[in-house]
Amino acid sequence: MTNLLQVAQGGFRLNRFPRIKNDNLRAWDAADEYLLNYFNETFATAKALKILLVNDSFGALAVVLAAAGHRVSVWSDSVLSEQGITANFKLNKAEQGAYQFYKSTQTPPQDFDLVLFKIPKSHGLLEDQLYRLLSVLKPETRLFAAAMAKNIHSSTLNYFTDIIGVSTTSLAVKKARLVFTATDQLDLTKQTPYPKSYDFDGFGYKITNHANVFSREKLDIGTRFFLQYMPRSEKYKTIIDMGCGNGLLGLAAAEKNPSASVIFADESFMAIESAKINNSSSSRDNHVKFFNMDCLHDLADNSADLVLNNPPFHQQHATGDAVAWRMFVDAKRVLKKGGELWVVANRHLAYHSKLKKIFNHCELVADNKKFVILKACK
Repeated sequence: MTNLLQVAQGGFRLNRFPRIKNDNLRAWDAADEYLLNYFNETFATAKALKILLVNDSFGALAVVLAAAGHRVSVWSDSVLSEQGITANFKLNKAEQGAYQFYKSTQTPPQDFDLVLFKIPKSHGLLEDQLYRLLSVLKPETRLFAAAMAKNIHSSTLNYFTDIIGVSTTSLAVKKARLVFTATDQLDLTKQTPYPKSYDFDGFGYKITNHANVFSREKLDIGTRFFLQYMPRSEKYKTIIDMGCGNGLLGLAAAEKNPSASVIFADESFMAIESAKINNSSSSRDNHVKFFNMDCLHDLADNSADLVLNNPPFHQQHATGDAVAWRMFVDAKRVLKKGGELWVVANRHLAYHSKLKKIFNHCELVADNKKFVILKACK
């Protein structure tokens, strides 16, 4: 079902991406509505503004502002956002090439009149983006940010103030707030602290993580637990690290299975870039490929022997098991007959029941008080 966004600029049809049957979540939130209505009040007579949209999830901002005649660019860490925005431009019969997309690993040019910033869930990503905006902003550039009020804390405001300039918040409207940030005293000597690196005993080199990578400061305990049980077999010719993050599971699998080809897949541009850095730092010469994609969307059916997965349980601020479910279904499609999916997860998420529904069975490999390692065979 298509959702209709009604704002001061008009009505627009928008879908979340990827499309999920019976999905009851909208492709926008009240913070998008607040930002668009405030924009309309403040720039009602402005023509063809050059606007940078940071973290526009599915095009609620891009579609509306492009339709109003402005020159729109989007800066995001999500290939799903890029695909969703493109799909929603087509849905609203907007022109091809009506917006410019910049990956999170790129820095947009200094060529904007206005920056509209959707505040991300990750404080690391927020911090990195604000530091890198210093090279994009000019003293005359206007900067407005937005989020649901529950996601704007004093620490959030401190990031804007400490990095860019004095920041204040609006009153709440439909449980959303705006953040107004001064750009007249930019300190261009400040630099982002990302990517960051840490030492890990299991590898002979530092592990590097860009700002939006899960557990960017240290190895997460779920991955540490999984590494103790990494499978090894001559039958594994093609191994996939699905939702790879910094790529540690795939790198460990490559070490255990030196004759295998390894594929790293993640929808985050920063995750894939981190995995590339970590692979290049290793001394292993396994054949590797890297894909920015939704789950395993771009891979052929019946093409892999082993899929490793530490699934997330959120997409932006929305939480749930929809992402994990799509990952498990896609893994079954891509696995050869007899191929295996290995999953590490918090035990309370009860993924064993989902895997049984998809694969008809599920085996417990190992567990502790917090995590389980599960195996399902096709």
